[in-house]
Amino acid sequence: MKLISEKLPMSPQSAPFQCPIKTQKLNKWKKEKEDYYNHSKLVEKALQLLKERIKKGETLARFLRGQLYFEEGWYEEALDQFEEIQENDHQAVYQLGVMYYDGLGTKANPEKGVEYMKKILESPCPKTRHLKYAAAYNLGRAYHEGQGVPHNDEEAERLWLFAADNGNPKASVKAQSILGLYYSTKEPQELEKAFFWHSEACGNGNLESQGALGLMYFYGQGVHQDIEAALQCLRQAADRGNVYAQGNLVEYYYKMKFFTKCVAFSKRISEYDVCHDVPTIAQMTDCLPEYITKGIAKASFYYARCLQLGLGITKDEAEARKCYAKACHLCPALADELYSLVICQKI
Repeated sequence: MKLISEKLPMSPQSAPFQCPIKTQKLNKWKKEKEDYYNHSKLVEKALQLLKERIKKGETLARFLRGQLYFEEGWYEEALDQFEEIQENDHQAVYQLGVMYYDGLGTKANPEKGVEYMKKILESPCPKTRHLKYAAAYNLGRAYHEGQGVPHNDEEAERLWLFAADNGNPKASVKAQSILGLYYSTKEPQELEKAFFWHSEACGNGNLESQGALGLMYFYGQGVHQDIEAALQCLRQAADRGNVYAQGNLVEYYYKMKFFTKCVAFSKRISEYDVCHDVPTIAQMTDCLPEYITKGIAKASFYYARCLQLGLGITKDEAEARKCYAKACHLCPALADELYSLVICQKI
């Protein structure tokens, strides 16, 4: 499973320049209406302000310019800026670790990415304090994936536990969520631990864990089964943009014979374009692309089933075949599992 790097934990003095642009990009995507002119004007103005601050000798402005480049996806410019200031800026070192590991603006070099993250984790400088948990999460990811270091899940777990800091909301919430996923998928499973960590991460605002908790409540995994709590978690996660939770709600509506609701919900999800929408959704929700894809596949399959049988929608077998094919393409194992239920006449 391909994990996602922890985003840079912004220090209080550097946060303001990132937020307005990030918020505008999120709102534009949700409304499905972009105003490139206004956005480009905003970026241009920010760059001009930063240029003036750099001329005045403000060292933080150099980092903020690099971060603005990074947020806009201008990775080569960001890399050059971070390389230039890395000797005196720990946040630049952190971003270089992310960029070299993930191959942003340069050829992927996991070894170099790991080296930069170790610099952060091992630094005695007080200015790196807000970066250490995130760096530990990223190093854990490297050990889990065996990139830049030998594969070692025990070391990954140790680093993630440090990064999660017993549920501290100021630590790496992403590490808390990944621990929930790790304990629920390892062999043997440790579902009570998985439930604990997903609960901690959800309480700290993590969207992926909120959806995972819904499923654990639904199936009684690591906790007593509670359908009401399950639906509450899934609906809240779905409303916040968790596509995997949306896909599982589609399945619930189908099985409860709420076909009109199932069709309305599944049609919208099945129309996502995997190549373009999944990376965008992953960036904005911080959910893993693999589970976003599974959510789309599940919604596509149930939408196809409704089209095939004329449940909640006019029967259309040609369109149903297209949706079945999309589900199979996106997630063959999931589609095979659902086809088995069709054969057994369970759906």
